[in-house]
Amino acid sequence: MKREFFGTDGVRGKVGEFPMTADFAMKLGWAAGKVLAATGTKEVLIGKDTRASGYMLESALEAGLSAAGVNIALVGPLPTPAVAYLTSTFRADAGVVISASHNPFYDNGIKFFSNKGTKLTDEQEAEIEALLEHALTIGIDYVSSEKLGKARRIDDAAGRYIEFCKGTLANHLSLTGLKLVVDCANGAAYKVAPAVYRELGAEVVAIHCAPDGININEKCGATHLDSLATAVVAHNAHLGIALDGDADRLMLVDNNGVVVDGDEILYMLASTAKQAGVLQGGVVGTQMANLGLELALQQLDIPFSRAKVGDRYVLEQLKALNWQIGGENSGHILLLDKVSTGDAIVASLQVLAAMLQSGKPLAEFKLGMQKLPQVLINVRVTGDAATILTSPAVQQAVASAEQQLGKTGRVLLRKSGTEPLIRVMVEATDANLCRQMAEQIAAAVV
Repeated sequence: MKREFFGTDGVRGKVGEFPMTADFAMKLGWAAGKVLAATGTKEVLIGKDTRASGYMLESALEAGLSAAGVNIALVGPLPTPAVAYLTSTFRADAGVVISASHNPFYDNGIKFFSNKGTKLTDEQEAEIEALLEHALTIGIDYVSSEKLGKARRIDDAAGRYIEFCKGTLANHLSLTGLKLVVDCANGAAYKVAPAVYRELGAEVVAIHCAPDGININEKCGATHLDSLATAVVAHNAHLGIALDGDADRLMLVDNNGVVVDGDEILYMLASTAKQAGVLQGGVVGTQMANLGLELALQQLDIPFSRAKVGDRYVLEQLKALNWQIGGENSGHILLLDKVSTGDAIVASLQVLAAMLQSGKPLAEFKLGMQKLPQVLINVRVTGDAATILTSPAVQQAVASAEQQLGKTGRVLLRKSGTEPLIRVMVEATDANLCRQMAEQIAAAVV
């Protein structure tokens, strides 16, 4: 049976286990290089986050691409959106990010994209999978010595990306007078993010900016906000900004230490654009988006559409509708008038710009949207997630919950695309009932 290696977010796995070994990475590099070279690709740009395994996988990918006759440009640790931007800036033909995003350090992944910041075509992915299967079972065919790809390191990549981010803030605005706490998750943005805000005038308190290869996302960043909330209050800051390991996810904390999530960020950005008369179409959220977002946008006569969970599906729907603003409550924010992919730094600058123009602090600015109580329980599973979701026990638990909720709430179950988890989400006007129903369904999933 043919194995499929490309998921919704590239190839991921625990380092040292199939598929994420150095041998696998080299053969993947060779397979991708062969397919890309056939379309005229001469150079691939490679970036990574701060995981210790990134050095090994980077070298292995470099070897595989070289063996296929493709040149390599190395930019070192930089955010995923920075690699997307720099791939175009340096006229590379394709880009690669070595990162497992918000996952623990022992995971890593490899994601390919075009020089336009989009994923490879389905046809290209299928060709790469076929060649990779060949390489894993039979071996690889090297090009002749004179045709081997060459590698170069780009030294000013970080500076270029910093200037790009700064350029997305309107010229008449400045962050002077703002005190920000910035949590870089010990990840790829540990240098560039604080620099962007400081160079725009803000006073920056940087936390979790000392990566050691294994502390990426460890009780910090966009998935663990307690330390950021504490720091914001302790430093009497205006707000806190949290990025994840590869800086494509954004969460905020207001001056009171209260979390502001992706749904609230979407509301603030869309309502500001609507007021300024520059909103193109509406907003794309996901099945996980809080019903409060939909209702708040409805009050402003802003269309709202739900996509499947995953930023790639949000992007697909935005393009299909020709809209510009979309994202997930987890903090993946897409602003297609600014960038081609999710960029936490750029998104944060747009929120700061909107806040400054409103003349309100973040805690007040977000109040136009009222979230309904929502409970999300991640249930770790050992069997096949799809089979568990369709089991009679789970189906009965869901049906019972939906009957009790009626029109006052909703239930959503889905399997994680990156971990052995089933996510149980219940939303209701009654917080106690919401929690009770979520726990009831989660118990059936175990």
